[in-house]
Amino acid sequence: MRALNLDQLRTLVAIADLGTFAAAAQALHLAAPTVSLHISELESRLDATLLLRGKRGAQLTSAGQVLVQRGRDLLRDADAAVELVARHARGRAGKVRLATQTGVLVYLLPQVLARLKEVHPEIEVEVAVLGTHHTLAALREGRQDLGLVTLPLPPDHGQQSEAWRSDPVLAYLPPDWDVPDEVTPAWLADKPLILNESSTQMYRHTMAWFGQAGFNPATRIELNYTEAIKSMVVAGYGASVMPQDTFDAPQVLTLHDRMQLRPLRPALTRELVLVYPEPALMPPAARPVLEMLRAFAQI
Repeated sequence: MRALNLDQLRTLVAIADLGTFAAAAQALHLAAPTVSLHISELESRLDATLLLRGKRGAQLTSAGQVLVQRGRDLLRDADAAVELVARHARGRAGKVRLATQTGVLVYLLPQVLARLKEVHPEIEVEVAVLGTHHTLAALREGRQDLGLVTLPLPPDHGQQSEAWRSDPVLAYLPPDWDVPDEVTPAWLADKPLILNESSTQMYRHTMAWFGQAGFNPATRIELNYTEAIKSMVVAGYGASVMPQDTFDAPQVLTLHDRMQLRPLRPALTRELVLVYPEPALMPPAARPVLEMLRAFAQI
């Protein structure tokens, strides 16, 4: 048996609802012979009589009643599938892959995603925590759609980019240390340090800050998770150098109350940028996500 034809099924349902072939033809904007052809072909496909034609119009047989009852569900599902594809094509639904930094993931991204869910509830964002170089590689290879990375970018990175956030970098210090009002490389260099992993841009920025003052300190611990670093600072294992958490999150305030934060001298900033492929290469759903991220930019 050949598969059902949805146009023919829709014609049958219209006749069942309206009572006559002529009324169904008018409602579906079809010629009367086309309506008759739909029904005869549908009956031939199923090898069953679906309608009885009479002077008072058309009446469903028991087989026709069964098909109309199930056909309504099939037509609703088909219409929903067409609408879903249209929403994907218009960027109102779909999955978007976003690579980001750990600090952004913990503090700011939940706010972005919550707002996105309000505006575009059918867009799903799949988040990966990647460093700058891995993010750029994933974008080039089509494994990610959008990225949040730290400057500097390599000159041949091949992506669109725009400034997103500029955050001051601070010294995070144990609560029982006797610390100055401003932290210099000379003061911090001989302290036990808990820094980001050496593969990260933040580690390179920190070492350059020390290096410009003539220091090359060793790290006690290297991690790539902001909250773990802070917890170890609070426990007194050492000091860290990280971007300031400018987001109003309760867990940030709780940890900050239990450690000492000091500005650096000379000052250091962490510059975050949005990176993404040419718009024509992005999935349609990535564009609303990109616009939402732009709404949270802070330069």
